Amino acid sequence: MDNNLLVRLEDLVNNPTARVPVCLCLDTSGSMCGMPIDELNEGVRLFYDAIREDETALYSSEVSIVTFGENAQCIVDFASLEVQPNAPTLSANGMTPMGEAVNLGLDLLEQRKEEYKDRGVDYYQPWLVLMTDGAPNGDSAELSRAINRTVELVNQKKLTVFPIGIGSEADMGVLAQFSPKRPPLKLQGLKFREFFAWLSKSVSKTSQSTPGESVKLDVDGIKGWGEL
Repeated sequence: MDNNLLVRLEDLVNNPTARVPVCLCLDTSGSMCGMPIDELNEGVRLFYDAIREDETALYSSEVSIVTFGENAQCIVDFASLEVQPNAPTLSANGMTPMGEAVNLGLDLLEQRKEEYKDRGVDYYQPWLVLMTDGAPNGDSAELSRAINRTVELVNQKKLTVFPIGIGSEADMGVLAQFSPKRPPLKLQGLKFREFFAWLSKSVSKTSQSTPGESVKLDVDGIKGWGEL
């Protein structure tokens, strides 16, 4: 068993607080070079900072980061920010294998849910944030599988998904296929910081509720960073 997994499993024993699992599935393809990737990194860093400053969210939220650029890869696996407190620095290159990344994120989520169950730790409905500035160009079968898996989980009320387009080239049609309950949103300019500030408040609000309880999202807050 690798040391990172051991730490993440020990955390469930030492801190049995109900978890809010959040998977950030982020486009780091070559078109994100320059200011977009810089602003994305700053947004993720501020997200980590905000979670760490909220004691309830610090103990209950678990963040995983999957990027898709040169390939789909897990940058950060699910764990509380107490055991992995530092935000990673992301770099941009490669293509846009979106389907592969979403499938990887869902696989990590299923694995973590099993770890919760094995150790008697309750959890809230997981969140998947999918951000891209383009159109997927990975394997089409992987993309179809990712869409089908996501939609099935959303319809079963086992996942909340936030598909977000960045810039004018984002394929909003593909993003819409991931979200049967609500239309995808477009980020206003490069307002990653505003988005992640909203996300951290939403995670905090969820962590203060009871697992299974319906939590009303701050719809008005979305106007500060997103548009239809």
